[in-house]
Amino acid sequence: MPSPFPGMDPYLEGALWPDVHHSLSYGIRRHIVPKLPERYTAHIEVAVLLDEQPEHEIGIMYPDVEILRQNKAKEPPGDYTTPATLQLAEIKPVEVRVSSVTIRDARSQQLITAIEILSPVNKRGKGAEQYQRKRQELKNKGVHLLEIDLLRRGQRAVRSANLPKCDYLISLCRGQTEHTDLWLLQLKEELPVLPVPLKAPDDDLALPLGQILNQIYEEAGYDNSIDCQQPPPPPVLSEEDAKWVKKIIYSAG
Repeated sequence: MPSPFPGMDPYLEGALWPDVHHSLSYGIRRHIVPKLPERYTAHIEVAVLLDEQPEHEIGIMYPDVEILRQNKAKEPPGDYTTPATLQLAEIKPVEVRVSSVTIRDARSQQLITAIEILSPVNKRGKGAEQYQRKRQELKNKGVHLLEIDLLRRGQRAVRSANLPKCDYLISLCRGQTEHTDLWLLQLKEELPVLPVPLKAPDDDLALPLGQILNQIYEEAGYDNSIDCQQPPPPPVLSEEDAKWVKKIIYSAG
């Protein structure tokens, strides 16, 4: 069954997100490869990141990362005993695998274009700082950077005080320029067809993001994993958007 939503399905932003992230990377690569000139290659690259603040995702993306330890105090000499003590729950860092799509020159292996799909770990705390360093390094090397942020929670990778409020954000910074294209999307909007730049004078490739997301939605059968009787994962929707989501679900049966 296809997603009932015209654009991003907000129910995919929770526990399903790791699977959605990786599937989207493979879906993008699968769409790109047949259209690439032979002098390019496209690959999936996987980075292992340490989420040092997993408490932000408990009940959203992580079902349970708490480890509760119970310590019994040693009994001192004598005829009495001390009661057992219970330590506070300890939340350990979680390893997160984040995939991206890279396009390289087949002969020189020069990195031409990076397609980054943001995860929660990229959008808060040390993970956000680490990602900001990565994106700056890519820009310094003149790499085209296409960033796809389909999560409503967390900080935006594009840092600007003038950035209008939006639910989802896609940006394209073309290598060796200061120009950045932005797609500011609301929940009700369709996902756009994006340009994927290559080396001049080669033309951009067209990337139909909404079509790719719908394909992986049906392939994975995400509808079987979603409880539409519950509200979507945080952040809480506005009253208007919550009514719209209920209407979409009701219309889809």
